[in-house]
Amino acid sequence: MLDRGIRKRYACVHKTMDNKAVAGIDISQTSVSSVDGPRPVNLRTDLGSLADLIEVAFASTMDNSGRAAVREMRALSRVSAGLGMLAGLNDVAQGMRMGYVWIADGKLVGNVTLYPADGRGYDGKTWVIVNVATHPDHQRRGIAHHLMRSSMEMIRERGGTNAILQVDADNPAARNLYLRLGFTEERAWTTWRRPSLYNKPPPLDRQIYITHRRPDEWKAEYNLAAYVRPAALGGLGWLRTLHIGHFRRNLWQRMGDWVSFRSAERLIIRSEDQTNILASLWVENSLMSSASQLTLLVHPDYESIYDEALLNTAVRRFGSAPLSIEHPSDRPATNAILRRYQFVPKRDVIHMRWDID
Repeated sequence: MLDRGIRKRYACVHKTMDNKAVAGIDISQTSVSSVDGPRPVNLRTDLGSLADLIEVAFASTMDNSGRAAVREMRALSRVSAGLGMLAGLNDVAQGMRMGYVWIADGKLVGNVTLYPADGRGYDGKTWVIVNVATHPDHQRRGIAHHLMRSSMEMIRERGGTNAILQVDADNPAARNLYLRLGFTEERAWTTWRRPSLYNKPPPLDRQIYITHRRPDEWKAEYNLAAYVRPAALGGLGWLRTLHIGHFRRNLWQRMGDWVSFRSAERLIIRSEDQTNILASLWVENSLMSSASQLTLLVHPDYESIYDEALLNTAVRRFGSAPLSIEHPSDRPATNAILRRYQFVPKRDVIHMRWDID
């Protein structure tokens, strides 16, 4: 399975593209079957063709890490006889090993990838669906619908209880497809990014006491998150469900952070009586990320005040490097502050969920 860093490369969605794009990916020399239609993915024969399809399908949204993953897929596809052994050791290959492809005239023209979610808070019954892609020359023929049906049936047969996916907010065709298949929309999210080249803002005139969260305050922070990021609306964000493991990290998690060079700083604002946490900002860094990742939690009664205080502090302290934040799109006050601090919206997505009856 993909770890959290690799998964973000593949958190892609069904994409409608210009019909003038290049022709389908030729797999006539490598496919395990020449019969047109759907079949399970086969890494030994499909990995290179999948890399080509993904590059075409998600060209407009793929970042540097995504392009690096595509190059890695192509390199693995050339291993041939040794791929079976390497697939068990490589995160990219592990993430692509389950799902379905569609063959048309000897060409791989469609794909759906899926894998069981293993993040904190999942019960082992949740599945993640990514890379829903149909080549532009073969769209509007029901290929994505058929591949999704096959994938959903696989999830059902393997004992899954639900599945989650992301879809671009400006892609009504894909959203309607998933709605017809029984998915429901949870919440819209915007990914914002602030380049490091911008000047740092001056400190705010208003004095607001910001400090680090103590370990024994994990429950107060969890209660804040449960109020502003309820599980019914997608929790903390993509593949980050609301779970105490994100707030009270055990010894093994801390050791994993140390080994993986991951770090996190938590800035909070307490209530006057010091019993509640009214706002929190996480600043996370890792070798897998090109930017410091922010997570902002603010009680609605203090929006436009405490969120600005925390963002002002973050930009002044950490703004020498790029900053990135995924935040609910339905918080206009915070969105205005992000723009004021020169964060640029990069992508609007909707998290969707399918529960098996």
